[in-house]
Amino acid sequence: MRRAFGMLEDGRNVEAITLGEQHGLQVEVLTYGAILRRLSYPVRGVRRDLILHFDRLEQYERDRAYVGSLVGRFGNRIAGARFELDGIARKVTANEGANHLHGGALGFGKRVWRVLDIAGSEAPRVVLGYLSPDGEEGYPGNVEATVELVVKPNALSIILSARSDAATPINLTYHPYFNLQADPHQPATEQRLRIPANHYLPVVAGLIPTGQIATVEGTPFDFRASRRLRPSSVQADPQLTIAGGYDHCWVLAENADCACELSSPNRDVTLTMSGGPGLQFYNGQYLARSHPMLGSGVILEPQGFPNAPNEPGFPPAVLQAGELYRAGIEYRLEAQ
Repeated sequence: MRRAFGMLEDGRNVEAITLGEQHGLQVEVLTYGAILRRLSYPVRGVRRDLILHFDRLEQYERDRAYVGSLVGRFGNRIAGARFELDGIARKVTANEGANHLHGGALGFGKRVWRVLDIAGSEAPRVVLGYLSPDGEEGYPGNVEATVELVVKPNALSIILSARSDAATPINLTYHPYFNLQADPHQPATEQRLRIPANHYLPVVAGLIPTGQIATVEGTPFDFRASRRLRPSSVQADPQLTIAGGYDHCWVLAENADCACELSSPNRDVTLTMSGGPGLQFYNGQYLARSHPMLGSGVILEPQGFPNAPNEPGFPPAVLQAGELYRAGIEYRLEAQ
C-alpha cells in the first residue's frame, strides 16, 4: 500500500509504503531517507510496534538522532572526517565534532529516494534507489544505491547495494531504535541481548576505534549468553565511561549463528538479526536529550567496521569502480 506521508519544506512529496499481511510482520518505509518507519508483529493476538517512530514528516526532517534512517555512504564514524584513497587525501563533512558520522550533514537518510519496484503476492517487496553525485559530502564517485525490502510472515530481508564510477568508501546499514516491549516508554535497557562475538573494538574519545581487536572475556562487553543489556555502571569499565554506556562495534565470529538476538524482558517476543561482519550496539543513552517524548530504544546495526578507511587491519570498506557492493540484513521474529 502506498500513501502520501507529507511534503518536505522544499515542496517535494514523500510517500509511505506498507508491506506485509494483516496476521504477520508488517513494515512501513518512507521514500524520505528510505526510513524504516514502522516494524510491527502480532504478539499474543495484539499487533506491537517494535521500533520507535515519529508521527509527522517534519519530525523526521528535523531529527538528528537518525531515527529509522538508512545511513550512508559510510555508516558510523570516520576519524577526523578524512581518509586517503589511491594516494589522494580526501576530506568529508565533519558533522560530529571533528569526525564524520553516518554519511555527513545529510547523508543518505535525508534524501528523497525513488521507487524502482513494488511487488505483492507471497513475498511483498519494494526497491528504492538514490543517485549520490560525485562530491556529495566530500566523497568521490557517482554512486547508485538501492535498498530492497522483502517481507515474509515473520521476517524482513534487506539487501543494500551500490555501484560507483570511482573508488569510494561504502558502509550501508539501518538505524532503527528497538524496543520490543508493549510500551516504548519502558526502559529499552531492560531487554535481553545476546551477541555471539568473542571480540569487540575499543574506542577513544569521539568513539573512534583504537584499531585494537579486544576480547570480551571478563568484561561488560561479553554478551555471548543472553542477559539484560543495561550496563551495571558506566564506571564499571573505562570503555563504558568513554561512551556513557555501550556504543561499540562487536566483531562477529565467522561461524556465528546470528548477529544478535534481542528479547523483550518477559521474553514474549524475540528478534534474531543477521548481517555483519560487525555489529554496532548503542544502548540509546542520549536519545532522550533530543527526543524526550519519543520513548526508549536501542540500536543494533549489522555493518562494516567503523573508521575502516583509516584502518588497514579492518575488513576493506572501499568500493572499486564498476564493482557491486552488497550487504544483507535480516530481522526474524518469534512470539510466544
